[in-house]
Amino acid sequence: MILNIHPDNPDKRKMEIALGILKDGGVIVFPTDTVYSLGCDLLNSSGIERIARMKGLKPEKANFSIICNDLSHISEYSKPMENHTFKMMKSLLPGPFTFILEANRNVPRIFSSNRKTIGIRVPDNNITRELVQMLGRPIVSTSLHSEDTLLEYPTDPEDIHEQWGNQVELVIDGGPGGLEGSTVLDCTAGEMVVVREGKGMQLLSL
Repeated sequence: MILNIHPDNPDKRKMEIALGILKDGGVIVFPTDTVYSLGCDLLNSSGIERIARMKGLKPEKANFSIICNDLSHISEYSKPMENHTFKMMKSLLPGPFTFILEANRNVPRIFSSNRKTIGIRVPDNNITRELVQMLGRPIVSTSLHSEDTLLEYPTDPEDIHEQWGNQVELVIDGGPGGLEGSTVLDCTAGEMVVVREGKGMQLLSL
């Protein structure tokens, strides 16, 4: 199924359809402020395993992130952070950044059994953040990579549906996707370390 949802003013009825699919254990493709991603409910371990298989990975080895809807939501899944880290996150979020933080006990074991850390995003995308708020907990997220050798990430929702529609329950069409992933920042050692340069890198003043 493909569902067109306006990125600025998401239709509540359509959002309820997407929410129902997540609650029923489905896997979806959804837009962010960077690229389109695969995702499921954080508490859906079978969904997480399914996404890992789709990407040819073992769940415990996969660097999946979770999407929260604001800073207070992040604190429910991470250990207390340094004050300067909090200030930096407050200035950058919502935005195209993934912060690697120390995970707390609310993060399912499938994520933290080997790493004890978690990548967390608050994307500047109304569809995704509202869906997380409606669900009441984070959505697992991993970037959708293109089969096109010239593009790292697919940008056309119709093409995404054609390629992935038989493997997921829903593709949310929130308009064209981006060509650049998020900037990844490791905050677990005190000072922030850039793990991957991506969209938003020019906004940093580390």
